[in-house]
Amino acid sequence: MSIRAIFFDFGGVILRTEYQAPRQQLAERFNMEYEDIDKAVFGSPSAQRASIGEITEEAHWKEIGKRFKLSDADLKAFEESFFAGDVIDRDFVEYIDSLRPKYHVGLISNAWSGLREYITREKIVTAFDSITISAEVGVAKPEAKIFQVALDQAGVKAEEAVFVDDFQVNIDACESIGMKGVLFKSPQDVLKQLYQVLK
Repeated sequence: MSIRAIFFDFGGVILRTEYQAPRQQLAERFNMEYEDIDKAVFGSPSAQRASIGEITEEAHWKEIGKRFKLSDADLKAFEESFFAGDVIDRDFVEYIDSLRPKYHVGLISNAWSGLREYITREKIVTAFDSITISAEVGVAKPEAKIFQVALDQAGVKAEEAVFVDDFQVNIDACESIGMKGVLFKSPQDVLKQLYQVLK
């Protein structure tokens, strides 16, 4: 069965932490390891709840503010510092956009309620025919249901779709329902792997 749809993850694939120094400096300020501050923002109970839309992104950040005893202004500065090293790979977005209209191009992301507004503001929303965000659909990878939602939005069968993600657990999950998975290591590597899958 030929491929009709290609889906991409966002964080770790399109948006990557290219500069670790800002987050490292933030960790040092609070006498923490880099991994610990990362976990505080992405791995806390409020982060998990925000990822499936049980609470808003703003409510999650308020929990971070409480944990680190920050004023509203300090919390905003904390958030800006935390993400200061993250960069959107514009060249990779251009490649993704080039796959259309031959293929349906979609986004499947475990993300909080602010992602759609963010990608709209950054003017990359138009690179995708469909966007499946965990906070909006109430389920997160590696649950099979999020892939099914994305497939239904695209109007394709699992066997007609490829998914690119930077976590093996999510690749295994998409493959378990019949999709093809491509593990992201670098943009160049993905281009090679997709070329093999699509030819």
